[in-house]
Amino acid sequence: MESIIKWSLRLSVIVLAVLATVLVLAALDARRMPELEPWHTLELKSEFVADEGDGDITFQTYLEIEERLFEELKREVVENTPDTVDNQLSRYLPNGSHNPQTFTRNWNRSYELIPSDIKGGALLLHGLTDSPYSLRKAAEILVSQDIYVLGLRLPEHGTIPAGIDAARWQDWLAAVHIAVRQVIHRTGGRKPFFMVGYSNGAALALKYTLDAIDDSGAAVPDQLVMFSPAVGVTRLAMFADWHKFLSFIPFFEKFKWTAIETEYDPYKYVSFPKNAGTQTYRLTRAVQRQIQAMKRESKLTRLPPSLTFQSIVDGTVRTSAVTEVFYNNLEPGNHALVLFDINRSAAIKSFIKSGHHRILEQLAAKDRLPYDLTIVTNASDNSSEVIARNRQAASSGAVEVPLGLQWPGGVFSLSHVAVPFPADDLIYGRITGSSPESAMTLGSLEPRGERGVLRVSLNHFMRLRYNPFFPYIEKRMIETIKHHTDRTDS
Repeated sequence: MESIIKWSLRLSVIVLAVLATVLVLAALDARRMPELEPWHTLELKSEFVADEGDGDITFQTYLEIEERLFEELKREVVENTPDTVDNQLSRYLPNGSHNPQTFTRNWNRSYELIPSDIKGGALLLHGLTDSPYSLRKAAEILVSQDIYVLGLRLPEHGTIPAGIDAARWQDWLAAVHIAVRQVIHRTGGRKPFFMVGYSNGAALALKYTLDAIDDSGAAVPDQLVMFSPAVGVTRLAMFADWHKFLSFIPFFEKFKWTAIETEYDPYKYVSFPKNAGTQTYRLTRAVQRQIQAMKRESKLTRLPPSLTFQSIVDGTVRTSAVTEVFYNNLEPGNHALVLFDINRSAAIKSFIKSGHHRILEQLAAKDRLPYDLTIVTNASDNSSEVIARNRQAASSGAVEVPLGLQWPGGVFSLSHVAVPFPADDLIYGRITGSSPESAMTLGSLEPRGERGVLRVSLNHFMRLRYNPFFPYIEKRMIETIKHHTDRTDS
């Protein structure tokens, strides 16, 4: 027995030594990343932070805090960013072509869109390191149907990436509660209430809804609409916090970051602190545990209808979690899931890794699903035209509907960042040239040349930034909105 204990202790010491060595080597490797800029290190002191008194904070107060925050951003960051060659692409360069403060409207900030005849209200929650701009098109669709829209800027977003290094998902959720109260105030609480979330914002919408079901004083949305929801992320995210063993040392401060990049995107941080992954992982784990608990207690029957748009391949969230953790646990209740398949045309199929069909095979093997399933896929392996293959809840058969849409040349799949953006988006669409919003349309850039020449990694340009099938999303959203508003009118 004593020898077993000694062997176990030795093994533990060896494991700890190996882990320590790996951490030190990774921290040393992080020092090779680009130098940190002020927007990676400064702390903006005016940001909203959750506390016990949040129940008394109005949205107007939240906007006043936000106003002070952006004044601080201008004073501490923008006005101190030098006009150098290295900063020509920077979103912080005063009067720079990528500085959103020079645009007609700065969509990094919270906003309200108010129709003349309010038939309902919607709260829009953007993704991690994003801004309210990411759901701009969804907002336009909603307001066109006479829905009041509140696009919330979540704390630590829309300013500098250093903020995400100190962010907590509880602050984000507290801001959501403030915004919900504003939506209910605007609509009187008697009209349909929609929550629309993208990625991390979808996880927050789901967390709020699960909490509200058990809270008689909270407004439960009538409909959830989710884009690429962060129901589950890679398990490696659980180790994102391990950098703290070393990153507090100035010599290893870059170890806090997964990526340090030129901040050229006006509406999304390009640099990525490890704390971003930590907070999303904790949020998704909280959502997962709550779903399982409510499943055991038969409370998921009270979940409002959910409409989700998700790419089969997603480099940020786990598509399998959307189906296995969330949708397959639901009870029948007008829920719908739309999956965008990869491009299966013969001309490009040979370049694609195998394995992406497994989720579809697993879903097809189930006799009955508690939700409507739509797969947007090629009409045939020899065609770039796409169809919607619709399978109704509790049915094993599917109906194919032509969409009049097709895969653009050279595009092999959607991406996590593409789903909520239409092809004509002024920042991330396929429109070439400049626009009133930006010096260039980032989604149309297709640089070619030698490696190591560009300031920005080619990986950013490889990832599709717009959804060529967004007209189908718009159609489904309008149908969903009218389903609720028509019932209210009648």
